[in-house]
Amino acid sequence: MTHEPEVLVVGAGPAGLTAATYLGRFRRRVLVADGGAPRACWIPVSHNMPGFPRGITGDAILARMRDQAVEYDAVIEPGRVEALARDGDGFVARLNGRDIRIRAVLLATGVVDHHPDLPGVQDAVKRSLVRICPICDAYEAIDKRVAIIGKDDLGVREAAFMRTYTDQVTLIHIGPAEALTERAALDRLGVTLVEGSIDDVELQDDYVRALCWGGQVHAFDMIYSALGTTPNAELAEALRAETTDDDLMKTDAHQATRIPGLYAAGDVVLGLNQIAVATAEAALAATAIHNRLREQDGWTV
Repeated sequence: MTHEPEVLVVGAGPAGLTAATYLGRFRRRVLVADGGAPRACWIPVSHNMPGFPRGITGDAILARMRDQAVEYDAVIEPGRVEALARDGDGFVARLNGRDIRIRAVLLATGVVDHHPDLPGVQDAVKRSLVRICPICDAYEAIDKRVAIIGKDDLGVREAAFMRTYTDQVTLIHIGPAEALTERAALDRLGVTLVEGSIDDVELQDDYVRALCWGGQVHAFDMIYSALGTTPNAELAEALRAETTDDDLMKTDAHQATRIPGLYAAGDVVLGLNQIAVATAEAALAATAIHNRLREQDGWTV
């Protein structure tokens, strides 16, 4: 029996590891290319992950998912896929200096967050002082002093979202003035607008003090970044898979792209960036991949 992989999963975040578990249980030989720390590792504690009412850290989520995938014989190899091309009915991928031929590929490559240019921002994210996902954790901002850092109307939309939780919302707009077109909405929502760069940031034990305007120090319980993300979609673009204007991947209801045998799941796909969504998309993609290979091998009725 050959041990060469049939399916390549690019990315070892929640989507990639979920797909690996499903594919392993489908008795498929699966290789996961682990390109390094996914976004989930930034999560200090998730309180909306189903099944963990007292919360769970991002690192713990990933560790559990890795253990589960390996239990079903998924091979997880550190390294980034350098190139991906069609090869007959399948693909050839370049990983760690060698070419690997596979029958199907799942891209679970995620996105890169645009963090604000603040000193110690990584430590602040880990301590929940600077946050990147209001859908994930805005519940913890109830009645807190919240600042949104934005460069365009995305900041306005995030500030509006936060008004469900607190009436102490400040939008710090660091982009050009003309990029902010929804000023009237800020007035209507009671959001304080500050325009200008952040000159200095001091991280205290449980709050953020940002020296950002008028030479005054302003204290916030937490800061949200609304500076957007960049999808890791270079491999898809090289294959000319369809993407949105924001370079997110377009898929059908089974997570298939328009390139036969190429699938995508997780944050790199157009939709809601949530672990629950990523795992659901991964389950759909893995099942579709398995059924496609069954059909190719004549194992369907």
